[in-house]
Amino acid sequence: MESQIKALARHWYLELITGIIFIAVGIWVFKTPVTSYVALSIFFAITFLMSGIMKTFSAFSTRKYVEGWGWSFAGGIVEILIGVLLVSTPSFTLTVLPYIIGFALLFRSSMAIGLSFELGRLRIPPVGGVLFFGILGLVLAFIMLWNPAFAGLTIVAYTAMAFLSAGIFQVYLSIRLMKLNKESNRKEL
Repeated sequence: MESQIKALARHWYLELITGIIFIAVGIWVFKTPVTSYVALSIFFAITFLMSGIMKTFSAFSTRKYVEGWGWSFAGGIVEILIGVLLVSTPSFTLTVLPYIIGFALLFRSSMAIGLSFELGRLRIPPVGGVLFFGILGLVLAFIMLWNPAFAGLTIVAYTAMAFLSAGIFQVYLSIRLMKLNKESNRKEL
């Protein structure tokens, strides 16, 4: 697992880009609550597609260093396929948007919580921030999945908070990975 994290650290900027995109989407959703639900479905589909492309690229570029990289690669391919489906059928996207966001956030938050424990095991401080944002995302995911009938402004607000939470986590993670990469480079010299 240590080699996997070091491989991710080499490409820390991909996590930063993803985080910035998620934060930008969250801010945009908060700023345009009335028109956001329809626009959000289209924009979300595109964001989902782009996230899949980034995940696939990240997995492929770390394949020499990461054991089991195929799982991340397969996950990226699945995200790309779902993104294509969502982009091509906006009415379907409107219907399933709360579930898609809820399950995607549930998955990412679970990954964040697992990663926080792995960082703690490797004694890479501070772990609390990663764990906090993972738990926050998990709570928001369960709220969205518990009652998806709040499709109007409630889903827009939850979605904005979910994107901001995921984005902040991604940026935080990228900073930690960047520092780990610098430390690793110093040790190699």
